[in-house]
Amino acid sequence: MILKKLAGVDPRLIKRHEQLVLEHMNSSEPLSAGLKALPDKISSFASTQAAWRFYANGSVSLSVLQEPLTAAAHEGMAKHCGQYALCVHDWSRLSYKHLNKTDTYAITHATDVGYDLQSSLIVSDLTGLPVAPVAQRLVSVDGSYATYGDAASPSPAKNHLEEVADCIQYLDAQGFPKPVVHMIDREGDSVAHIRRWDAAGSLWVVRAKDDPKVDYVDKPTACKAVAAGLAFSKTRQVSYHGKAYWQWVAEAEVTLGRPAKPSQKKGKQPRVPGLPVKARLVVSRILTEDGEVLAQWLLLTNVTDVDAATIALWYYWRWQIECFFKLVKSAGHQLEAWQQESALAIAKRLLVASMACVTVWEIAADNRPEAAELRNFLIKLSGRQMRHKQAFSNPALLAGLWVFLAMSKIMDAYSQEELDGFKATAKQFLGEVV
Repeated sequence: MILKKLAGVDPRLIKRHEQLVLEHMNSSEPLSAGLKALPDKISSFASTQAAWRFYANGSVSLSVLQEPLTAAAHEGMAKHCGQYALCVHDWSRLSYKHLNKTDTYAITHATDVGYDLQSSLIVSDLTGLPVAPVAQRLVSVDGSYATYGDAASPSPAKNHLEEVADCIQYLDAQGFPKPVVHMIDREGDSVAHIRRWDAAGSLWVVRAKDDPKVDYVDKPTACKAVAAGLAFSKTRQVSYHGKAYWQWVAEAEVTLGRPAKPSQKKGKQPRVPGLPVKARLVVSRILTEDGEVLAQWLLLTNVTDVDAATIALWYYWRWQIECFFKLVKSAGHQLEAWQQESALAIAKRLLVASMACVTVWEIAADNRPEAAELRNFLIKLSGRQMRHKQAFSNPALLAGLWVFLAMSKIMDAYSQEELDGFKATAKQFLGEVV
């Protein structure tokens, strides 16, 4: 398990952090999403009290809790990445209607109440497997709590792209062992922000919208119109909505020369001109055998030394961040059922749960025979049924880890005589089943 020392933190808090990560090695249910105490001889109430004190401790800041995750990212990049490390940025709403939370807000409309989560996840450029989240931000009615800020109180909330621009600037200064390529969905198709990232030397892959124009063959042309005139090459089979289809790829050299829209303000504002940015337009299509276009992605990038088919594959792997959101929400930790009473407490617990996710991903990515045997063992312990030809899933590994840790704790906490006594008593109720 990847657990790192928290710099400048009381050793007792380090020990509590490690214990909390272990206690998040479980797959919860919505109605029982609270902390699960490992079955040693310490009471569950004592474990809950210790967790509450940990999250309420002012010295345990978000930036401190991010340190083990960042260290895991450094190690994971060196181990699992090739030429680059992919950093996927995305957003997810956390819906809460708990009356004990007073800092939630209506995110999009009156009944959409909760917090806005931004996460940045490192993904391997070789396998597409997740490595570690390197930044997270949670927005409440009071403002923004970010792992890349040191303030105990929230900072004023910004719009998504301004926040992710600050995050990119922070991450590019972290000295990671591989160059980081930042990947953003269509919300990132903002020429003002692309200019900012390009001028700072950041590497980026942004999904373009259909209609904004780029300069192509010295003529302003909509991206979808450029794509319509390109020659495509058949590259690989990919899974789309659970079925196998062929991916086709084409590319063109374009320039982003259009003026930028001003930030959203009342009244009509003049557009802002800027320096032209040279980019590659990589077009990825999923086609049926009859040539029907099932999906199309228009990708703008300033990465020049990787072929178009690889760029398309990188973006295909972007779905890993959706799997991360699912793992901490409905398929694993039940984040939207947590009872912590503030965004700050939720954010702290999320970073602890993220360390549990990192451990699961490391087990999943290990190619050694003994790691494969461990995965098979954990799946059996989880009691989960896998789909045909699917060896494991991350939620099942998480569930199996909890059973294994519980077994290990029981073996440490109770003598053989005590366990034999429990077994004898259980047989009075279960017969020879146990």
